[in-house]
Amino acid sequence: MQLLHRGKVRDVYSDRPGELILVASDRVSVYDVVLPTPIPDKGKMLTTLSLWWFDKLADVVPNHVISAEDVPGEWAGRAIRCRQLDVVQVECIARGYLAGLGWESYASSGTISGVQIPAGLVEGDRLPEPVFTPTTKTAPEDGHDEPMTFAEVSDVVGAELAGKLRDATLELYRRAAAIAEKRGVILVDTKFEFGVTPDGELILADEALTSDSSRYWRAEDWNPGGRQVGYDKQYVRDWARDLGTWDKTPPGPEIPAEVVEETRRRYVAMYERITGLTWE
Repeated sequence: MQLLHRGKVRDVYSDRPGELILVASDRVSVYDVVLPTPIPDKGKMLTTLSLWWFDKLADVVPNHVISAEDVPGEWAGRAIRCRQLDVVQVECIARGYLAGLGWESYASSGTISGVQIPAGLVEGDRLPEPVFTPTTKTAPEDGHDEPMTFAEVSDVVGAELAGKLRDATLELYRRAAAIAEKRGVILVDTKFEFGVTPDGELILADEALTSDSSRYWRAEDWNPGGRQVGYDKQYVRDWARDLGTWDKTPPGPEIPAEVVEETRRRYVAMYERITGLTWE
């Protein structure tokens, strides 16, 4: 078993040609900094929710999953055996509502990633149509992900692949948002990563629609005009930002026990509402 990469949250191993094992940890990162305090069961929740979404969306875009059972026993429940792919070096983001960096960009320029957005919207508003707002895929040690226009994506990966990435990202978002809506959940935005097989097939990789890679709001909480109540990693981001004493560089601050507990509660609540299953 060879460790190939240790990411902010996931570790990547290889034990067979053409296959990888993705192991999700309980680590949590904000502003590209891994905080020293884990969130109990987070790795299992990310893995289980990803698998649920991979299954629901398999007819939209094939995914990299080989097995969630054929993994070493010590990682059971938080690991996925998957296909090794040529990873596309673009973070593919779909936004259906104004929040986070999307809201900040709109408030300052009226655009997000070069996409013109109608005037007069407020923070938390629903966009007329979901938009594709990609970013660079930058290692934390090299800086932060930066917004890209569609033309810039085309320059990096070629026009044909860029079009496939945009179409797949938006269709995955639309399908997932419709599923979530039936369960009283608003899928605000989400990030996808894709890989390509040797014969050029586009494959959905990494994770899918977890509370780490997506923003989720409960429908009953939605109140455009300010910061919304997030059931995702935004809760930890907001806590870190509101400290007022951390400059967003390593080392990150310890997370208080009550924030850890509330973060875990929100992850569990969203998992249960989306899937209809009870977390155990």
